[in-house]
Amino acid sequence: MELPPLVNGRIQRRYKRFLADVTLDDGREVVAHCPNTGSMTGCWAPGAPVQLSHSDNPKRKLAWTLERVDMGGGWIGVHTGRTNPVVEEALRAGSVKGIDDYLRVTPEVTLDLPGHTRSRLDFRLAAASKPDLWIEVKNTTLLTGNRVRFPDAVTARGRKHLTLLAELVARGERGMILFAVNRPEGDGFEVAAEIDPDYATTLAEVMAQGVEAIAVRINHHATGMQIHDRVPLCCESPWL
Repeated sequence: MELPPLVNGRIQRRYKRFLADVTLDDGREVVAHCPNTGSMTGCWAPGAPVQLSHSDNPKRKLAWTLERVDMGGGWIGVHTGRTNPVVEEALRAGSVKGIDDYLRVTPEVTLDLPGHTRSRLDFRLAAASKPDLWIEVKNTTLLTGNRVRFPDAVTARGRKHLTLLAELVARGERGMILFAVNRPEGDGFEVAAEIDPDYATTLAEVMAQGVEAIAVRINHHATGMQIHDRVPLCCESPWL
C-alpha cells in the first residue's frame, strides 16, 4: 500500500492524545494530528525522527498528520487508520499464509447476534464450500525486550470482540484475531497479561473454544507499507 508523500521531521512532544509538535527538516514548527489514541508506549520520544503527510483540505483543522516514528530500529506505524487497509490489501492478494484461499473479502461487517450488542468486525472472508472467516485486526506496537505485545492499555472493547468471535465459532464459522505488528523489532508475539489480565484470560478461553490467533508484521518501505510475514506466537506464554 502506498502512502501519501511524506515529509521528514522530529517530534518534540505529544499531548492531548491527538496533537504532536514537530520540527520539520526545513526548520518549520508544525502541529500535527496524531491519529492514535493509545498510550503509544515506546513509540515516540522527544527528538525522534518522524514522517508526516500533508493535506490541502481547507476543512481540516490540522493539515499535517503523524504517520510513522523511528525509535532506532526502523519505522513504527502510528497512524492506526492505515492498518486495516494494508491488511485488506494482503487479504485480497492472498498473501497471508494460512488464509490465502478465500476469494471474497468484505470489510467492516456489522453483526446483530442474540445476546450481544450490535457490533462490527473488521473483515468477513468467504469462499465456496468453506465456513466464513471473521477477522478482527489489532494494531500492535508495544515492545518489551524482544517481544511485541498487545494490549498497551486495558481494552474492554477488545474483550467484546473476542467473545463475539467465539460466538461465531460456536455457530460453525471461523473466527480469528489478527495482531498486526506495526514495527520492525521483536521476534515473537505475546499478550501483555500484566496490563490487561482480563483480556489475556478471555483470549485463552476463546482460543480453547476454537478462535484462531495469528500475528503478522507490517513492513514499512520508503513510500508505503505491506504485510511481510508471520510473527511467531510465544507458546510459553500462559495465555496459550
